[in-house]
Amino acid sequence: MSRLRAALPLILLVLAGIVLFSSGVLDRLHPEQLVTHQAQLRAGIADSPWLSRLAYIGLLTLAMSTGIPGTVIIIMAGGFAFGTLEGSIYSSIGLTLGTLILFLASRYAFGTGSKHPPALVDKVHHGFERHPTAYTMFLRFVPVAPFGLVTVALAWLRCPLWLFLGASWLGGTVSLIFETSIGAGLGEALARSHGHFGASLLMQRAVWIPLSAIGVLALLPLLVERISRRRRSGASPSANTQDQ
Repeated sequence: MSRLRAALPLILLVLAGIVLFSSGVLDRLHPEQLVTHQAQLRAGIADSPWLSRLAYIGLLTLAMSTGIPGTVIIIMAGGFAFGTLEGSIYSSIGLTLGTLILFLASRYAFGTGSKHPPALVDKVHHGFERHPTAYTMFLRFVPVAPFGLVTVALAWLRCPLWLFLGASWLGGTVSLIFETSIGAGLGEALARSHGHFGASLLMQRAVWIPLSAIGVLALLPLLVERISRRRRSGASPSANTQDQ
């Protein structure tokens, strides 16, 4: 019973994520839908500026705390609705609050950990144990796994709260600035094309620059792995020479 009580907050978050994902909210935040209802969206923000901003932060906080996929759609919608600067600020708040909730719920559920960690945790725990600060920052800056899964893994590893918050805020904000910029750029481009998606949208400077930056971030894990392999292969012959 005590184990179930400890896992209850995490179970509730998972259930909330299932409800949110199946509700169709993310579909309504698709750029095409936002352009179609752009007039109502702008009017709603103008009529209730603070309420609309709090609602956006609350939605992203809920999505991040459940770890559901597709949160990038919400972040892009924030850029569309509020622009790059404001959207990045509000998204950073929602991302930090949401990941904190998921982290605390996961840590409470896992307790002191287990002798048989999940595959993701087992994969990263060696690097975390050797260099906890550098490795946590690496996991947040480089998209080696979905954001929610990394949060759960860090909770299992008993990452210090100050380190988790700092790395999540800094690393997450860097990524969402590009994602918010894409949303803002798509909004401008789609408005000019009357909601028509085409290859010309990707040629817009406000779209292809942040897209390229995200592509570079996505390639970083492969680059790091290749460098690590070269270092290991370079160290092996010298080790064999010393043994002889």
